[in-house]
Amino acid sequence: MAIQNVTRAPVHTEFSIKAIIAPLMAVILGMIMVILDSTVINVAIPNLQAYFGTELKTIQWTITGYMLALSAVIPLAGWMTDKFGAKRIFLITITLFTLGSVLCSLAQTSEQLIVFRIIQGLGGGMVAPIGMAMVFRLAPPDKRGSVMGMLGIPMLLAPASGPILSGWLIQVASWHWIFIINVPIGIAAVIVGIKFLPSFESKKVPSLDILGIILAPIAFAMLAYGVTEAGTSWTSRSTLTGLIVGGVALILFIIVELKQKEPLLELRVFASSDFTRGVILSWITQVALFGAILMIPLYLQEVRGFTPLESGYTTLAQALASMVFMPLGGKLFDKWGARPLALTGLTLVSIALFLFSQITVDTAMFMIVLPLMFMGAGMGLTMMPLNTHILNSAPRRLVNRVTPLTSATQQVVISFAIAGLTGYLTSQIAHHMSAPETAGNMQASSTAAFADTFLITACIAVAGLLLTTLLRKPRVKPGDELADDEMPDAKTMISH
Repeated sequence: MAIQNVTRAPVHTEFSIKAIIAPLMAVILGMIMVILDSTVINVAIPNLQAYFGTELKTIQWTITGYMLALSAVIPLAGWMTDKFGAKRIFLITITLFTLGSVLCSLAQTSEQLIVFRIIQGLGGGMVAPIGMAMVFRLAPPDKRGSVMGMLGIPMLLAPASGPILSGWLIQVASWHWIFIINVPIGIAAVIVGIKFLPSFESKKVPSLDILGIILAPIAFAMLAYGVTEAGTSWTSRSTLTGLIVGGVALILFIIVELKQKEPLLELRVFASSDFTRGVILSWITQVALFGAILMIPLYLQEVRGFTPLESGYTTLAQALASMVFMPLGGKLFDKWGARPLALTGLTLVSIALFLFSQITVDTAMFMIVLPLMFMGAGMGLTMMPLNTHILNSAPRRLVNRVTPLTSATQQVVISFAIAGLTGYLTSQIAHHMSAPETAGNMQASSTAAFADTFLITACIAVAGLLLTTLLRKPRVKPGDELADDEMPDAKTMISH
């Protein structure tokens, strides 16, 4: 026993420094492709409207449908990885996502594009939760914050830099290339993954929760549809149908999952108050981030007359701030925990969104770039510390099951946010068009509507800021740690 203990320490040290780099790069390549596609289309929305001759309310489903497709398959990640192995499923999903991207580039109508985006989302939905679970299990406990901070770079850099890439591709080529660009990235991710990702053992798993698979997409899709329609009227038949059908399906889904011994989504983990607070706070930060990322390109192109590339360059400040503060947030998390970082980060986000709520037709560019920098810095300090806090709050034996839960709920919240904010923006434009002070002036009405929408997201961010005061360091109970046979050693890592 003594000899085994002596040889184990240096192996762990070697693993924590060198062996993590190659597998981490494989995961980052896959995740950056999927996350990038969540935002590259934002800048292209006006072009897609013109190209297909459709309205914003319809074309926004290229985003909402993609997010809902992601959320529909994410719950399968835990079961699939346990049964077939994380590496195999990770590589298969990247391949399917790449094929979906090719289909999107071939779309001839807006309806086809929405369908192909759903296929693309079905392919890429498992990439993020499987990647995060693998990296979390491979990172030494005392280095998790730093390693997850490195993983968090693509999770913020991709959404922030997506508009720049999208704007450039649209300007020099066409919108089709925002999907074609995924092909070489997907091929590279598969090659690196085959060579460097470790092979985790598959496990004996129970039969698949078929009822949960059916109810979850119905609940999420119908609720998102209801929220979208609510932007026009809360009492319309389509709004009530979506909310009622989605609400009933959601209640049934929760009942089914709580009765299952091995559920599709491990909802029992919400019994942990630390976990629940962290998850709710992460939802709020996602709404704030994606609300701004969606609305800023629309404002710049629709109101200010920017080209797609010009509006993309404007978000560069946010990308750079994210790059600087994301690794810093990971390192500081190891020392201080999530609460001080989330307090600081959400304060910056709240300030940024309140500044955006004051925009006018001729707001100086400095007053657009400065809030974007605040957004990038705030999200860099908040996002990955919160994700690591959430995983630390759950029993280690459930990490494979918890990451699909958190990823699925985040995607659903983002889809609701996009649907709700887009619907609210549309209704506010109509409202201001009939208001005495802006009647008949489309530019002034649109600006006022964007300001109203940013004010809503700012209030949500402030609610998150208040909730942050309730965060505390998770209390790890005996038996919660990973078993020794679940932790791969350095030799296994390097050999794969």
